[in-house]
Amino acid sequence: MPELPEVEVVRRGLARWVDGRTVAETEVLHPRAVRRHLAGGTDFAHRLRGRRLDTPRRRGKYLWLPLAGTDEAVLAHLGMSGQLLVQPRTAPDEKHLRVRVRFTDALGTELRFVDQRTFGGLSLHGTTPDGLPDVIAHIARDPLDPLFDDAAFHEALRRKRTTVKRALLDQSLISGVGNIYADEALWRSRLHYERPTATFTRPRTTELLGHVRDVMNAALQVGGTSFDSLYVNVNGESGYFDRSLDAYGREGEPCRRCGTPMRRRPWMNRSSYFCPQCQRPPRAA
Repeated sequence: MPELPEVEVVRRGLARWVDGRTVAETEVLHPRAVRRHLAGGTDFAHRLRGRRLDTPRRRGKYLWLPLAGTDEAVLAHLGMSGQLLVQPRTAPDEKHLRVRVRFTDALGTELRFVDQRTFGGLSLHGTTPDGLPDVIAHIARDPLDPLFDDAAFHEALRRKRTTVKRALLDQSLISGVGNIYADEALWRSRLHYERPTATFTRPRTTELLGHVRDVMNAALQVGGTSFDSLYVNVNGESGYFDRSLDAYGREGEPCRRCGTPMRRRPWMNRSSYFCPQCQRPPRAA
């Protein structure tokens, strides 16, 4: 599933190509693509007609398109394979095209939602006074948000009484961090994924947050991480950060710090990648 850098890359692409454009027509080609819009595809298309899209926004892994002059927004859930593509109207339809949005202007491009596995979707929601879709109002700020409170995160981390990787993936504590960037930040911090959060000092938390931000900013510079063709920017380009990963996906390869073979362990229906030398497990584990 795309994490913060990948979603931010898509948001920036949308800001360039759809900000300020008015919807002429929306075509829902697969009902699962709007299943989170409980009133159905016909209602979704009807309520978008004639609406102007405002500057796309993001919090963590969540992306939405505010509707100008209203308290509503289109929330985009990319799931495992969702893509928001800006394509020429004359371009052939993608095999897994689910939703098409045409505009009233003469720019000649349209917005397409493509989703091979149909886990993602689009839905229309009311917004909070802060402009967030109401269904994600509980999501914490992400570490690249200027208003993210490092001190409050540290206190919440210690109160949570969990392990550090679970905390990093808890979107109510800190949003946008998924399995890939958690492993990368923990490797940079020399922390084992089962390190109890109750043991964290404020300097240790500050160091960890610094590495989370560093790895996300590095990924943003190269368009995010693409392991296959399912994650792409709005113009269809893939990201290249997978070439710079230090931990994730490197089982058996030498640690870039000490040369010890990297290990992979099953973890919460996922995998955790770590260096057994640099990231020693806590004694309690």
